[in-house]
This record gives sequence, structure tokens and C-alpha cells, in this order.
Amino acid sequence: MQRWRSLEDIPPDWGRCVLTIGVFDGVHRGHAQLIGRAVKSAAVRGVPSVLMTFDPHPMEVVRPGSHPAQLTTLTRRADLVEELGVDVFCVMPFTHEFMKLTPTRYVHDLLVEKLHVTEVVIGDNFTFGKKAAGTVDTMRELGGRFGFEVDGVKLVGEHAVTFSSTYIRACVDAGDMAAAADALGRPHRVEGVVVHGDGRGRELGFPTANVAPPMHAAIPADGVYAGWFTVLSPGQTVGTTVPGKRAMAAISVGTNPTFSGRTRTVEAYVLDTDIDLYGQHVAVDFVEHVRGMRKFDSIDDLITAMGRDVDQTRKILASRP
Repeated sequence: MQRWRSLEDIPPDWGRCVLTIGVFDGVHRGHAQLIGRAVKSAAVRGVPSVLMTFDPHPMEVVRPGSHPAQLTTLTRRADLVEELGVDVFCVMPFTHEFMKLTPTRYVHDLLVEKLHVTEVVIGDNFTFGKKAAGTVDTMRELGGRFGFEVDGVKLVGEHAVTFSSTYIRACVDAGDMAAAADALGRPHRVEGVVVHGDGRGRELGFPTANVAPPMHAAIPADGVYAGWFTVLSPGQTVGTTVPGKRAMAAISVGTNPTFSGRTRTVEAYVLDTDIDLYGQHVAVDFVEHVRGMRKFDSIDDLITAMGRDVDQTRKILASRP
């Protein structure tokens, strides 16, 4: 899959394509259906499929400081859409100038003149152009004018719930990792670099990897979770696993109230391993909530609870593929 950081990366001999547009944060099941439609249509037409996303998130430019919690990094997003068969992952810098484009200029200057679209596949709630004035109907009208087709796809869901990034963020914020995974099609992941913490986990017999996530990352509600731990850095082995292979982990999110902590952290106790992970780029996949965060009366009570957390984590993950 080709990865373009801007439209300047378009080859000079670029031909026609099928395009799908959106933020695609999370690349959830609704996104997967939309992307699948575009990939299939591109194959039928014999042209490449292009997915256009934006960086930074449009909300951060429209209303600075309102950036929503991020479900996936751009790199993770690219990896996921590649698995869905997309030929080109194009990141469009979302600037104040871009934000001011009218719907007509948006379509003519980008989609027609630059990308030479033969079809555009978008969700039925997609808006574009200055003040989000463009809708699916607008895109269809402009498609008729400029000679491309438009496929407006109804968002999917289950049990009266429409799968959306907003819904998944709410699930993550509430610690409902099962609901988040159902909408995503996989466990919610938080990536980051392992940094030095207070070292209390090792003193208690449960050495943890303190994961520093990127800005805006969607962090689950405070509590303890069963999940998977994966080293993404090349050349580093974790226990019996190698980079890209996962290991069981009991994950703590919160401020360590037993020690009157103030800083909210994500700490993973990787089961059956004890190696130096500092500086490694890692991923933590949250599978299931084990218990809420609480302040214990004594260190011994905390150690006992942590032992139960590990046992529960093993039971939960042993039954997961």
C-alpha cells in the first residue's frame, strides 16, 4: 500500500481512482463496511482505491482545544486500512486554508483535478467544505457536474446502536471494553513508549511497564483490565514472544490511590516475563474490565488484590482466541 503524506505525493502519471473520505478514527466495523465498498468498486473498475483521512483532526482546527480522544494513531490507522485492501492511504493536512474551501472548490480542486476520481464512496452523514455545508446530496450534484459517481453508504450497527467513533469513545471512557471491541471488531488499543515510573510495582512483586501514550489518546476509565501486551519496537523479545506477538497482561489505569498518587498512568504487568522494557514502543490491547480502582487499607491488601487480578486476567485471556 502506498502512503501519501499530502497530495504532493501523487505520481505525475496518476490515473483514475475510487476514493473514500473521512477521519476513520478507530477504523471500526462501520468504517470497514464503507472501505470494503470502495475496495470492491475499485477492483471492478480496474483502478486503485484511495482512502483520504486528515491530520490534525478537523475539530482541533475548527475549535482549537476540542480534539476528541483518539482511538487510533495515524500509523495504526494506515496498518488497519491496508489489511482491508486499500491501495493508497492519503493524509490530507487539515489547515485553516483547507477548512475555508467551498464544497465546489473542495471537489473540483482535490477530487477532480488532483485525484481524478471516477467514484466517491462516503458515509451518509459525511459533510465537507466551508462550514460543513457539503452533504452527500451536494457530492452527488457535483459528481453529475464533474463526471464521477457517488455511493452514499448507510452506517451500520446492531441492537439500535450505530457504530461510530463517538460511540466507541463513550464505551472506552466508561471502561466498557467489551462494547468497544464489539464495535471496533477487535480490542481497543493504546500505544506508547515505556517510561520510568515510581518503581513501586517491582517492590510489590509485580513489575509494571509504565506506558506513556501520545497526546489525545483514548484511555479507558480508571480500573484494572485484562489485556494483551505487544512490543512494537524491532528486535526486542518479551518473555517467550517476539515483536508483533502478544503476551498476557494485567493493566492498571489510574492514579495509584493507595499511595495517594496524583498522576494518571497506564501500567501493564506483563505475565511470565521480567525484562527491561524501558524505551520500547509498545501496544496495550484492553480486553475486559476486571475491577474498579480503589484505595486499599494496607500494602498487604493491595498485594493480595493484585494477585487476584493476575489470576482473573489469566482466566479471561485463556478463553480468548
